[in-house]
Amino acid sequence: MARPLSTDDLLAGASTVHTVEIPAALLSGGAGNGNGAIAGEVGLRALTLKDIQRVTQAAKENRVLTSVLLVQQALVEPKLTVEQAGALPAGVARFLLDKVNAASGLGLGEDEIDEAIKAPLARACFALSKEFGWTPTECAELTIGQVLLYLEMIARGEHPEEGRA
Repeated sequence: MARPLSTDDLLAGASTVHTVEIPAALLSGGAGNGNGAIAGEVGLRALTLKDIQRVTQAAKENRVLTSVLLVQQALVEPKLTVEQAGALPAGVARFLLDKVNAASGLGLGEDEIDEAIKAPLARACFALSKEFGWTPTECAELTIGQVLLYLEMIARGEHPEEGRA
């Protein structure tokens, strides 16, 4: 049986930087020669609920801007401005958005992201704050993957054990 996760275990995902290799074919704009050459690496972090809420407020109904802002917020190396993220080639932006979604525990497309961050997230934060006594700010710091894991724990009647390693 796996050991119970601590709060620190679950919150660690928000600060972890994931190294992502960018295929050379994406940066050159061509299909490449099929040899799988890598152009270089970037560092991405998982997005928190607070990040996603801020992005959707800023982007409103503009899906392209939502994608640009999600990538811009997640990139830690190199750090890009919104303008620079918006100037990325479409293939690179799409590739990075897929990696951001994976790092953040989101297996969703852009349409599903818009729906997922509305009422269900508000209900999820309410359930987490009620069950664990967390503030809305503490809930907003969680990644989507962490929220889903905690909700599953609640559904199973399990509780994280504080201080266990």
